[in-house]
Amino acid sequence: MAASARPPTDAVVDGLTPAVDRIRAELAAKNAAREEALALSREVIRLAANSIRAIHRHEFPAAEDLQGRAQAALARVSEVLADHGDIYWAGFAQDAQKEFAEACTVLALVRGDPLPGADALGVGAAAYLNGLGEAVGELRRHLLDYLRQGEVERCEPLLDAMDEIYAVLVTIDYPDAMTGGLRRTTDSVRGILEKTRGDLTVAMRQAQLERRLAAVQAALR
Repeated sequence: MAASARPPTDAVVDGLTPAVDRIRAELAAKNAAREEALALSREVIRLAANSIRAIHRHEFPAAEDLQGRAQAALARVSEVLADHGDIYWAGFAQDAQKEFAEACTVLALVRGDPLPGADALGVGAAAYLNGLGEAVGELRRHLLDYLRQGEVERCEPLLDAMDEIYAVLVTIDYPDAMTGGLRRTTDSVRGILEKTRGDLTVAMRQAQLERRLAAVQAALR
């Protein structure tokens, strides 16, 4: 006759409590790390956005200072989540890296400086590429500011930079899971580039027409 199941002994129950306590402590530590990293990531995004606003106002030293603070916060995120890879790759840290990469890229391109790489910025490849793509929208905004000010000659270098970014991004043909949805970003870049090229072409033709008209008027005086 089969032996009947025995109820849990006191020894089993006594062993369960410390096991669950260890798990609870691990989860508490993980949650604390997540909360700190999440707050830091939000701070990075805020600093990056403020940096871009400073760039559009041509306040480059202020933009650099904001980016330095953002980079320090990003480094802290990596430290906090060093033992929590599952939290690190949840997405919010990569979003912060992307916004930081965008701000740094915009500053370099607007000033005509060498473009910083992903390693120099301390960001991942997918975050860097998507940040580079999103920088195109900010370059368009900067270009339109020049157009409104009548500084057409300053627009072509920005358009060339936008064109080069698209030419590079379109060659990155890997699954979205690896590139963070880069294909969608690249499609957006193409639309922005085509629209900006059209705007600049119209402005340049208008500027040429105005110069010819002014020359004719001067000749008739």
